[in-house]
Amino acid sequence: MLTLTSTLARRLAVTKQRLAGPRPVASPAGILNVVRDLGCLQLDPISAVARSHQLVLWSRLGTYNLADLDTLLWKDRSLFEYWAHVASIVLTEDYPVHNLLMRQYASGKPKTPRAKKLRNWLKDNAGLRRHILGELRRNGPRPARYFEDKAAADWYSTGWTSGRNVTEMLDYLWTKGQIMVAGRSGLQKLWDVSERVLPDWTPREKLAEREVVTRAAQKSLRALGVATPRHIGLHYTRGRYPDLKSVLARLESEGRIERVEIRDGGQAWPGEWYIHAEDWPIVERLEIGAWEPRTTLLSPFDNLICDRARTKQVFGFDYTVEIYVPPAKRKYGYYVLPILHGDRFVGRIDPKMERERSVLTINAVYAEPGAPNSRIVSRAAAKAIEELAVFLGAKDIEYERKRVPPSWKRDLA
Repeated sequence: MLTLTSTLARRLAVTKQRLAGPRPVASPAGILNVVRDLGCLQLDPISAVARSHQLVLWSRLGTYNLADLDTLLWKDRSLFEYWAHVASIVLTEDYPVHNLLMRQYASGKPKTPRAKKLRNWLKDNAGLRRHILGELRRNGPRPARYFEDKAAADWYSTGWTSGRNVTEMLDYLWTKGQIMVAGRSGLQKLWDVSERVLPDWTPREKLAEREVVTRAAQKSLRALGVATPRHIGLHYTRGRYPDLKSVLARLESEGRIERVEIRDGGQAWPGEWYIHAEDWPIVERLEIGAWEPRTTLLSPFDNLICDRARTKQVFGFDYTVEIYVPPAKRKYGYYVLPILHGDRFVGRIDPKMERERSVLTINAVYAEPGAPNSRIVSRAAAKAIEELAVFLGAKDIEYERKRVPPSWKRDLA
């Protein structure tokens, strides 16, 4: 079995995430290439700093034109919004992978209690479904508030969607691939029928489930660099890898993936670890010193850290989103951005973009235990914060001096 050091494993993971090496060109083509490598960009409505998908791209590209992303989504249609590991931006060229969920959703597979409840609710509300599809076909893109609630039976859940019949039907039609997000007005989605949204060049082949899992597993592994089966199953199309074990075994027998042992000193990391065969040249370059580290800030929902257990195992970085934690009980802050320095997390910041004043406020800066006191690190962190401010259009950065590590105050205050 081939062996990697833990350092090489981390550096491969960071490199595959486009967070090391030369920055991709900040252009529509550069954005598209980043999404190809990552597989998806998680969508989240919180904009205390910026929307998460915008930050994920900034961490890799630096300052870029947000209009380029809009062009890819709403004009070229090279990207679209769909369900990956969560609601995300995905590639139109990957449509056959996502189409499997569209075909299977609420069709008897899987046979979960929620799926059964949804199927029964859909039978009672065929009229609401016809109403929404009919309005869209006649009138084009419309927001959710446009549709009448013509439900014959209310949707019931213990969550926020209970009684929101139009919202539930839109979500069903979206997951089934019958409607898509055709544009946005602020955070408001504009819905339209899929045949008008998808470009003519969209690949339409209906892949068998095993072929979809084969493709998705490889995309997941390549985005991660090195991974266990559990990591693969929780990435990209999270939770949609039936019979993953046998798929990985076949990929290994065909030489498309290989098992590796990862050692930290004399200790091997537990579990079965895989690397994609096409990524060995990157490992070989890293082994001879072709490591071009960068320092940047990550969204709380960045692809590198979206699997919290993996983040702790691979990087020794314990990260929890505290958005829904009561303020008095937060350890670090509301929307905390980790500081990635090379292949290590050296700290985190608690920022807020005050748009009315055009000021990026840094409520606190935290150094990780064992983080270097070197000015190389503090200067790199300061530069990353300055680059974020430029991207956000901030005219100034204001630090809370009392909440900056003493050894970093010379550069971060």
